[in-house]
Amino acid sequence: MIIVVMGISGSGKSTLGQLLADHLNVPFEEGDAYHSEANVKKMAAGIPLTDDDRKPWLETLASAMRQWDANGETRVLSCSSLRKSYRDIFRAATTNLRFIFLDGAKELVRARMAERRSHFMPVELIESQIAALEVPDGETDVIRIDISRDPEAMAAELLGKVKPLL
Repeated sequence: MIIVVMGISGSGKSTLGQLLADHLNVPFEEGDAYHSEANVKKMAAGIPLTDDDRKPWLETLASAMRQWDANGETRVLSCSSLRKSYRDIFRAATTNLRFIFLDGAKELVRARMAERRSHFMPVELIESQIAALEVPDGETDVIRIDISRDPEAMAAELLGKVKPLL
């Protein structure tokens, strides 16, 4: 199974994804590591990515998911997956997939972003991510979780929901 931890930048995708992968004893993949150098430079300069910028990145991730699934591997992947069309690219790659949507107050996310020092995405881009987000209401393969709690508590809740699916 491929577990995609999704949400806007600063919602805690990497933190929760790594915790979940550790608890499941499976590899964690940082979705940002799959971005092209051009995309990283663009974001670092405060320029929002377009759908055209994201498409090769999403296709690369979908290809990796297809391979992991073909090999029978379980992986946890962090990826914003902001639009339904992006999530549908992943759904076309594998049906052995679950999304975990990190949902919460935008003010909390802005505060987290302002505190980050080692990430290429500047806080100014959070508004473009909020604008691009298509909340996955009604998508049956999505588990929604509130980000206002401690990451360990969220991971424990998710384990209870994900383990039976493995």
